[in-house]
Amino acid sequence: MKALVYTGTETLAYRDVPDPAPGRGEVLVRVESAGVCGSDMHAFLGHDSRRPAPLILGHEAAGVVIGGPQHGARVAINPLVTCGSCPACASGRENLCDARQIISMPPREGAFAERVAVPGRNLVTVPGDVPPEIAALAEPLAVGWHAVRLGLEALHPSEDRRAVVIGGGAIGLAAALALKAMGSGETVIVEPNALRRAYLRDRCDVRVAGATRGQFPLVIDAVGLAETRAVASARVKPGGVIVHIGLGQDTGGLDLRRMTLQEITFIGTYTYTAQDFRDTAGAMFDGRLGVLDWAETRPLSDGAAAFRDIRAGRVAAPKIILRPDIQGD
Repeated sequence: MKALVYTGTETLAYRDVPDPAPGRGEVLVRVESAGVCGSDMHAFLGHDSRRPAPLILGHEAAGVVIGGPQHGARVAINPLVTCGSCPACASGRENLCDARQIISMPPREGAFAERVAVPGRNLVTVPGDVPPEIAALAEPLAVGWHAVRLGLEALHPSEDRRAVVIGGGAIGLAAALALKAMGSGETVIVEPNALRRAYLRDRCDVRVAGATRGQFPLVIDAVGLAETRAVASARVKPGGVIVHIGLGQDTGGLDLRRMTLQEITFIGTYTYTAQDFRDTAGAMFDGRLGVLDWAETRPLSDGAAAFRDIRAGRVAAPKIILRPDIQGD
């Protein structure tokens, strides 16, 4: 099969690779669409030791099951593979499983390929009227959904539900859409890139600004740099909540003195539970997250150019979807 393989820092090769061999309880999925995530970009730039080259990246995917009882089913893939039996899994907090794996991280190859193997329990059926490029958004939308759920649950009952989201990429947009779906109050996305800002304003039905003043009960950092953590520290109200999704930079930025003196809650969040993934898919399919037509679609064979364009800040859309079934230039 053909796949887009990460071969070294800032290098991707579209080439032939062996077909995946499904293990016990796994199925083979013909990939119809796969989104480029920030973690894929971190690996591409050589910043993620968990994803060493050579490796097929990509974990935001949808496709069609090949073979077995589910043959022909259109599915979205939950890429988080967990043991199913540890205390975290038994309590419905699968994202904290000590044995968790994720496709696109060894020992599992990713979905920037014509086919990928995943456990059957990780699949969510996609209605026939949902295009594959939208179905692939289930994963990043689930990240935002999970983060928002944690943040709203942590807010004091006396607080209003106004929020600011730092970062207008797919995860920041997902958080803003989840806030709206969950009945939050005024929400603004802070996005410094003017090209991205205009796209969000025109296509995504969200409020967006280059910067914001004042303080909010809930601040969601969907970037994760020292600079954005400093903004989060400044913009959260006393007694408020910071939810930190981004993995851009390991340290720096938090005003720990202010957080301590003003009882500010900090929540780090990684991926989602299996129920969050199913709930997100349900919200997508019944329209609670909006039209979801804001991704840019490109051929998988042109994936290396897509990564370069993202790196250079030339992409207005919050998400690029790569499709193995369409031809490149």
